[in-house]
Amino acid sequence: MKQLLLLAPAVAALAALGACGSSGPARDASQPMMYFSSQRTPAYVADCIESRLSRVRASNVGGATELAVGSDSNNSYFVTLTPMNGGSVIKVMHPANAPDDPPESEMRVDIARCAT
Repeated sequence: MKQLLLLAPAVAALAALGACGSSGPARDASQPMMYFSSQRTPAYVADCIESRLSRVRASNVGGATELAVGSDSNNSYFVTLTPMNGGSVIKVMHPANAPDDPPESEMRVDIARCAT
């Protein structure tokens, strides 16, 4: 029973992340694919994402950490991690003309695991 209770926050977070998903091929690429807050620090989330996905490049812009995911010549996703109250605000953008590498579902799961 304790194990189920420990998993409840992770399951709730995954459900919430799924709810902020795309609406199919007509999704507005100017809107974030994902946008939510996490109790994890930007450094933790960035390290976790880098350990799970290949071809991740990190840079610091102001107080935020930006991750570009995908090939050097054609990034698939842009992740912005902004510090907030000891945690992070996580925004994921997927440009309309960008490839799906890694697939969107894999990207969502990896970010959810790193944010919870």
